[in-house]
Amino acid sequence: MGVSRLRALWDRDRVLFRFLLTGVGGYAVWHVLYTAVIQVYTQFDAWVIARLAYGTQTWGRLVGMEFWVKEGRWPSVVGVVGHAGVTIGEPCDGVVLFALFAVFVAAFPGRWRHKLWFIPLGIGVVHGCNLARVFGLTCIQAAAPELLQFNHDYTFTVAVYAVVLALWYLYVRLPLFR
Repeated sequence: MGVSRLRALWDRDRVLFRFLLTGVGGYAVWHVLYTAVIQVYTQFDAWVIARLAYGTQTWGRLVGMEFWVKEGRWPSVVGVVGHAGVTIGEPCDGVVLFALFAVFVAAFPGRWRHKLWFIPLGIGVVHGCNLARVFGLTCIQAAAPELLQFNHDYTFTVAVYAVVLALWYLYVRLPLFR
C-alpha cells in the first residue's frame, strides 16, 4: 500500500520531485566541493572579497568619496577615509548565494542554452548587489556606526536575498526560459 501511494505521488508530481532531488543533490555536491576543495586549495573566497573591497573603493570614487582599502595580497577591509571601515568575511562574500542561485536554475526544468547565459548573468547581478551592500555598510559605518549591525544583519541581507528570489522568479515565470 505504501509503495503504490509513493508511485502515484511520484507519477503525479514527477517534475517537482525531480527538481527537489536535483536541487538538494546539486547543493550537497556544491557544499562538499566547496568545503573540501575550494576553501582548502584555492583562494576563491579571498579573491571575491578583494573584488568587493576594491569595487567599494571604486564606487566611492564615482560618487566623490575617498575610501581606503587595507592593502595586502587579499585585502578584506575597506572604509571611508578617516573612519574605521568594515571587514568583509567569507560568510558575507556572496559565494554561497552564487551556488544557491546556480543550483536552483540548473535544477529547474528548462533549456540549457538559456541556463548557460542566465546563470552567469544572475551571479553577476548577485555580486553587484553584494557590492552595493558592502558600499552601503561602509558608508553607514562612517556616518552612523551604531546602525551598522542592524543593517548588516537585516536590511541588506533581506535586500540581497530579495534580489536572488526575484531572479529565480524571473527564470521560472518568463516564457523565454521554457
